[in-house]
Amino acid sequence: MDVRIFVEKKTEYQIEALSLKDDLNSNLNLNIENLRLINLYDVHNITFELLEKVKYKVFGEIVTDSVTEDIDLVESHFAVEYLPGQFDQRASSAEECISLIDPSSNVNVRSGKLIIVNNITNSDIKRIKKYYINQVESRIKDLSVLNNDEVINVEDVKILNGFLDLDIVELTNMIQDLGLAMSIDDLEHIQNYFKLESRNPTETEIKVLDTYWSDHCRHTTFETIITDVEFSSDYFGKQVEDTFNKYLEMREIVHGGKKPITLMDMATISGKYERKLGNLEDLEISEEINACSIYIDVDVDGAMEKWLLMFKNETHNHPTEIEPFGGASTCVGGAIRDPLSGRSFVYQAMRVSGAEDPTKDVNETIEGKLPQKVISKVACEGFSSYGNQIG
Repeated sequence: MDVRIFVEKKTEYQIEALSLKDDLNSNLNLNIENLRLINLYDVHNITFELLEKVKYKVFGEIVTDSVTEDIDLVESHFAVEYLPGQFDQRASSAEECISLIDPSSNVNVRSGKLIIVNNITNSDIKRIKKYYINQVESRIKDLSVLNNDEVINVEDVKILNGFLDLDIVELTNMIQDLGLAMSIDDLEHIQNYFKLESRNPTETEIKVLDTYWSDHCRHTTFETIITDVEFSSDYFGKQVEDTFNKYLEMREIVHGGKKPITLMDMATISGKYERKLGNLEDLEISEEINACSIYIDVDVDGAMEKWLLMFKNETHNHPTEIEPFGGASTCVGGAIRDPLSGRSFVYQAMRVSGAEDPTKDVNETIEGKLPQKVISKVACEGFSSYGNQIG
């Protein structure tokens, strides 16, 4: 059978709903008195017996949640679901848990959220939808429909015929037409490569290169060669200039000024400088440029062992400023993930993030950007954040 179930936190546990209510009241200048936030699940191909088993084992907790198959929708409301083809982590996890309970089952789940607001106008509901719904990944859910008809059409990979013969103007237009983030120099370089391959690239290849050559993935900002540096005339400008001059002195000692001036060189110069002076004999020499490991002695059950104490930085532009909807959803997790992948134990982590003026009104948001309030909030809470992280 197919069934829709609604999972709502009991009154004393409605932290997320209260947070959303305060967020909407603050940022949209509303006066919402009561808001309900309900997780809903469309569950397909499940038996009645299995549904009864999983209601409070998969979809809800008996102590904190109310799980029902019906709900009163008299007040203003709207539901949101992921776009077709968008990965639904909540639904996927539910399916996996159900399969553990009954390995023979073939249950399909789609999730969504239902927002119910009392005493609010239709125009304010529209404003809430615009603020709440991320159109890159989500859409309004039709609650009158309960079926599993998600159809994803997989088209043949498009070959960019004629790419090898495009001139500079046509390549520039191609960047605009495909919405590429790369520069014209990048695209010319790619064109020259495929000329050597004697074939036109696929659109997928261009898109993948555009992603992997982005500032987020390739550190283009940190690796950009700096040729002209100016300082303001105020007090802090003088401090910055003195620090920069100290950096120039250190890089002469470290590598004789042979490497170009970049933000990456500035960020790593102190460790290299101390090593050059002989103060970091316990430093492990590594090709990793934004991590550090030092040798330490560790008492393991009475026996001293040589261990590596690792420090890992994540230094990226905040992706919500680049791609304002998806973000990276990693934050400190990125700094923790890498040491874990090297079979390290993670001891502690620290997040240092920032935004512009977070007190700016949402109405002042530049088109295509997230509000500074949202950026500062997700940076602090770790959602869609990948600011400057230290792990």
